[in-house]
Amino acid sequence: MKNFFALLLLLVPSCVMAQSGTNSPYSQYGLGILNDQSTGFNRGMNGVAMGMHESNQVNFQNPASYANIDSLTFIFDVGAAMQVTNYKEGDRKLNAYNANFEYAVMAFRVLKNLGASVGIMPFSNIGYNYYTTADVSSSSSTSYSTSYYGSGGTRIIYAGLGWKPFKPLSIGANIGYFWGSYSRSIVNSFSETNINTIGRYYTADMSSYTLDLGLQYTASLGGKNSLTLGLKYSPGHSIGGSADLDEISTNSETSISDTTSYSHSRGLFIPTTYAAGLAWYYGKKWKVGADYSYQKWGEKPFPDLEGSGYNMVEGILKDRHKVTLGGVYTHNPVSRHYLSRVQVRAGVGYATPYITVNGKDGPKELSASLGFGLPITNSFNNRSVFNISFQWMQYSADNLIRENMFRINIGLTFNENWFMKWKVQ
Repeated sequence: MKNFFALLLLLVPSCVMAQSGTNSPYSQYGLGILNDQSTGFNRGMNGVAMGMHESNQVNFQNPASYANIDSLTFIFDVGAAMQVTNYKEGDRKLNAYNANFEYAVMAFRVLKNLGASVGIMPFSNIGYNYYTTADVSSSSSTSYSTSYYGSGGTRIIYAGLGWKPFKPLSIGANIGYFWGSYSRSIVNSFSETNINTIGRYYTADMSSYTLDLGLQYTASLGGKNSLTLGLKYSPGHSIGGSADLDEISTNSETSISDTTSYSHSRGLFIPTTYAAGLAWYYGKKWKVGADYSYQKWGEKPFPDLEGSGYNMVEGILKDRHKVTLGGVYTHNPVSRHYLSRVQVRAGVGYATPYITVNGKDGPKELSASLGFGLPITNSFNNRSVFNISFQWMQYSADNLIRENMFRINIGLTFNENWFMKWKVQ
């Protein structure tokens, strides 16, 4: 196909509330656009998490952090996002809008030095709808259009424990249920009615398990300074189901169709993931972290229409590297002045692509965020937090569409004194 993204005429309606959480044409590859799997606290720092260990926030990305949950509280955190994305190819520009529910997690202390968390998190999102048009040849009056449509995504429901066997060390694990589906189609139709319409319809239903193993080790540097090393390992494996393709040729005059079906059992997978990070704490005033993650997407073939059929093809996906730097500043966490207790967060990140487009590298990802943790103070509660962050993300690759996304992340962290013992004197 000549210039796959050329003549982009229609991506989505100008205003859409998409359940998938994305309008990106890049989501038609692999398992879609990958989610950063972070809560409101982490998102303000652009997702930094490996070394973070909070007593009043849920850090799903490293289950070892659950060991630090406050013994007197029950934490419930929910989040949503709204975003506008600008697409640019050459001189053509288009905006699209999304709003969607993101996550719901909770955490609580089970026993001394043992914390638990359960919740639901997105893993990937698929959502796009556009078409291209072109002439069959420069000498022909026959034109054709190609429409692209896709929807779906994957989610994780998890339960995890974090345990501190001795003071500097915490270990933890998340065990989850992974599920999802997608529906993608590419349909070629022609202006001449004597030429068959060709449609390719890709579907998959997936379900499997996930496992995250985490570790955090905190070393005191003297005074209020401490440094935490965070590590995480997630084994890769097949995610069940099958990747199916129905190729349908339809006679435009008689509406008679001929269908060829392909199927690859256990053709889809999630990758082995390694992650490491450092977090510097200066009391409760400064917290700064840096993370690196490595996902081995390129270790296995992926189903693709190539040659004479729908085959498992090497090199369709690539190993993904991601680096993130972020932090949070609180002027005085115990001050009676409201503004002194507001948390100011910021972060930046870079990630290499995990997909290829027409045999070339897909879009790399640049991102930056600015966020605030606003204490919720009333006569019943002064421990809950309203988290809001503003995030910019850019997906770009040579000679392909450039996406600039501006997102508002909103989260509510309810932190209640459920386990406090009351005394009557």
